[in-house]
Amino acid sequence: MITDMTQGKPSAVLWKFSLPMLFSAMFQQIYNIADSIIVGQICGKDALAAVGASYAITMIFMSFALGSNVGCSVVISQFFGAKKYSLTKTAINTAYIAVLSLSIILTVVGCIFCRPVLWALNTPENIFADSAAYLDIYTYGLVFLLLYNICTGIFTSLGDSKTPLFFLIVSSVLNIILDLVFVGSFGMGVQGAAWATFIAQGLASVAAFFVLQRRVKSIENDGETKIFSMPMFKKICRISIPSILQNSFVSVGNLFVQIVVNGFGSAVMAGYSAAIKLNSFAITSFTTLSNGLSNFTAQNIGAAKIDRVKKGFRTAIIMCVCVSLPFSLVYSFFGNQMMGLFLGADDADAIQAGVEFLAVVSPFYFLVALKLMADGVNRGACAMIWFMFSTFTDLIIRVVLSFVFAGIWGSIGIWLSWPVGWIVSVIIAVASYYAGVWIPKKSFTDL
Repeated sequence: MITDMTQGKPSAVLWKFSLPMLFSAMFQQIYNIADSIIVGQICGKDALAAVGASYAITMIFMSFALGSNVGCSVVISQFFGAKKYSLTKTAINTAYIAVLSLSIILTVVGCIFCRPVLWALNTPENIFADSAAYLDIYTYGLVFLLLYNICTGIFTSLGDSKTPLFFLIVSSVLNIILDLVFVGSFGMGVQGAAWATFIAQGLASVAAFFVLQRRVKSIENDGETKIFSMPMFKKICRISIPSILQNSFVSVGNLFVQIVVNGFGSAVMAGYSAAIKLNSFAITSFTTLSNGLSNFTAQNIGAAKIDRVKKGFRTAIIMCVCVSLPFSLVYSFFGNQMMGLFLGADDADAIQAGVEFLAVVSPFYFLVALKLMADGVNRGACAMIWFMFSTFTDLIIRVVLSFVFAGIWGSIGIWLSWPVGWIVSVIIAVASYYAGVWIPKKSFTDL
């Protein structure tokens, strides 16, 4: 259902819109975690470490998908909020062409560079082959990854967060079933988990595209709709490129962190691989709420309703508490049980590494969530400089301190670098929101 978020009580509108997005993110993370649980329990800690070694690289590709999602959804939301429906459709068409072109480029790049990057990361020889095989299959499915994310971004920009939830639930269930069949029954190991994701994501992306096309046709035209518009492409790039860079630099930073982790051997790698999936579960949930706030902000910026954006941010702070607190409590007090989902009792050293990571980072989840909400407003209002500045500050601090602290305190020193970066970045992000840098000086919807 297409929803105009410029009308109605802001808190009610934002909750109603954001909850399906949150559930979507949770289902997505559940099937990502299911991959690791099934691989770890059936194939052992080396196979889990192989998936973990691939994770930092796959997140670079995911950065392009998420950045494209955000850029397109913000632009489309602002035109939709301004009731410029033909321009909304032009933006959608332009987004399709741009993301298809990007997926072709990334597939070629992935086929050429994934293995050299694995070598550069000092991936241990005993897990290199599995990591490389996993990445090969993942790369083949990049077109589906980007298509699904762009469709999700368009759905949410039109105020529909329920349809993506439906597709994600179906995709998640199918992925888990295929994991069990390919990894458990057929004994395909790490490659089986990769093929399961490839098939589930491929089917979901194609189905989402066709449903979305029918939805877009129902929107009335108020002028000429173009198949591709260069001015529109530039507007999308204005948001997408900073978002891609932000996510990519974070992923590249994680590559450097992975290098430090790899130096401590397979046990710490396996523990980190499991713990980072749990951490991503939390962070992705917060990021999804931030994306919802961006769509809400963009529609209301397009309609020139600044007060609604401020009310939305106050609602988002309450969301931070409601969502971050359960993650912090569960990870802090039940870390052993959570790690036990991935690893057996014989992997005590790997479990301990993961428990230490969760114990260090999880108490600071509220700060991360708050930072991401302020980022959500800045991004929705196209204040991209401050959005990028807060993230890069976190990244630089975290990468530098991971090397420094690891030399002092060992693997636990790597984990300690995370909250330090978060504390500094939340100060920057929240200060930028209250300074009003996001309030536009002119209309963004004029071509």
